[in-house]
Amino acid sequence: MTDRRDDLHPPAAAVTQVVAAALAEDLLPMGDVTAALVPSGRRASAHFVARAGGVLAGTSAATEAYAQLDPEVAVEWHADDGDGVTPGQRVGTVSGPLRSVLTGERTALNLLCHLSGVATATRAYVDALAAGNAGCRLRDTRKTTPGLRALEKAAVRAGGGVNHRANLSESILVKDNHLGGLTIAEAVGRARRRWPGRHVEVECDDVDQVKEALAAAADMVMLDNMTPEQVAECVELVRSAAPGVPVEVSGGVTLATAGAYALAGADFVSVGAVTHSAPILDIGLDIAPDGAG
Repeated sequence: MTDRRDDLHPPAAAVTQVVAAALAEDLLPMGDVTAALVPSGRRASAHFVARAGGVLAGTSAATEAYAQLDPEVAVEWHADDGDGVTPGQRVGTVSGPLRSVLTGERTALNLLCHLSGVATATRAYVDALAAGNAGCRLRDTRKTTPGLRALEKAAVRAGGGVNHRANLSESILVKDNHLGGLTIAEAVGRARRRWPGRHVEVECDDVDQVKEALAAAADMVMLDNMTPEQVAECVELVRSAAPGVPVEVSGGVTLATAGAYALAGADFVSVGAVTHSAPILDIGLDIAPDGAG
């Protein structure tokens, strides 16, 4: 049986690819010329230490950084992705040749801090939504760092959010720019004929478009850039006309307003900021004194 926590980590292939590119940035063309000054036989342990409170994510990426760099380096985690961490907490330990511990430090920390920042930002939104409506879920978007989408979406899951589509092939989302050349009914009809079985969501700017989407039998409606009051009106319309159709809210939602949108009855609230604007979670790597664990 698969442990639920397995889903909080990104696919291994994506991690391998991202880490390889990140190490290449640091190591080409001559390797770590500063760490080369350290005597080759020197070994050490170091601790990943949280400098601030938040949610941990990216442990597999940090582990992979050292695995690719030097198989003699061992990484042990004392917390897992999705766990809350507190300032001063040791979340992991790295042991092995000191040269390699130092060389891999920045690559491991860049990924660990960034992804933990995404998880931490996600958790803040998840908590804000729960305060308004326990059934409302936080969704991410495709507003991700190029090349890091699989890792960032895993970090969103670690923070308690759920993923929107991972790529443009996964599902159909009819947005306002698509409607420049066809109507909602035409878009949904063509989607059904060309991609039967694909989930079809329609972005709506007003009540009239919601009515069009429901008449076309869209699987989901997205309410874009509406006030909580407008959302409540549209939710009532959807619940009466098509009770099984979920409602998603997007556009300009902040931590301060998230609870109001959840209270308005939305099933999902999508927020790009949790990936494109999340500050890092400050985590450092502290070398242990000689002989210390």
